[in-house]
Amino acid sequence: MTELPEYYFRIRENGAAVFRISTDNRQRRIEMEEIAIVNIRNGNIRPHGERALSDDETAIIEEWSIARRAVLAERDIDDIHRAIDHLNLTTHWVQSRASDADLEDVTDRLLLAMHDLRSVLVRKKAERLNNGDTTPTAQQSPA
Repeated sequence: MTELPEYYFRIRENGAAVFRISTDNRQRRIEMEEIAIVNIRNGNIRPHGERALSDDETAIIEEWSIARRAVLAERDIDDIHRAIDHLNLTTHWVQSRASDADLEDVTDRLLLAMHDLRSVLVRKKAERLNNGDTTPTAQQSPA
C-alpha cells in the first residue's frame, strides 16, 4: 500500500482546509485532524481552533499555496486559449449552421460581450504600449 501524505488539503473556493493525516492507532484507520484554513487570495493562514501551527506546518502550507496559485494561473490561461477556440467554433457555427431563431437568441449578448472584451483588450494594449512594454506576443516575431 502506498504511504499516505502527512497533510491533506481539502480544496475550497478561496484556498483549502488543511488536515494532518494519522494512522497511528490500533486499527490503522485514517484519522484527519483539521489544523488550519488557508486563503490563497490573501495568503492568510488561520489555525483551527486553539491550535498553534509549527514552523514546519506553516512552511508546508505556504509551499502548497504557491503551488496552488501556479496551478490556478495555468488553468486561467488554458481557459482563455479555450475561449479563443470557442470563438472560432462560434464563428463557424454562425456562418454554417445557425438558424435565424438561434441568431436572434444569441446575437445581442454575443455582440455586447465581444464589444466589452475588445474595449478592455484595446485599453490594456494601449497601456502596455504607453508604458514601453515591447514584449513580443505570439503573433509578433522578435525584431
